Amino acid sequence: MMDQSTKADVQARLKRIEGQIKGIQRMVESDKYCVDVMLQMTAAQAALAKTSKMVLGSHIETCVARAIKSGSDLERQKKIDELLDVFDRYGSIKER
Repeated sequence: MMDQSTKADVQARLKRIEGQIKGIQRMVESDKYCVDVMLQMTAAQAALAKTSKMVLGSHIETCVARAIKSGSDLERQKKIDELLDVFDRYGSIKER
């Protein structure tokens, strides 16, 4: 579970990304230059990747750390397997 500060930051970033997406929709509707639309899409993807990295960091700092401190081999292994699955599905999360 995210702490309140991280949660507020993630929510604020998602609202900005939502605004970016709406802006891209308006660009497409008004037939803006394709390269300009793609540049805005790239900016939105980078913002989403950075936000995803924040959520992952929070998950490691809270849920994974809690499982490791619990002393339960089963809980630790479940969290490790979960992280490996996340990395396998989404690859590395890079900042641009």
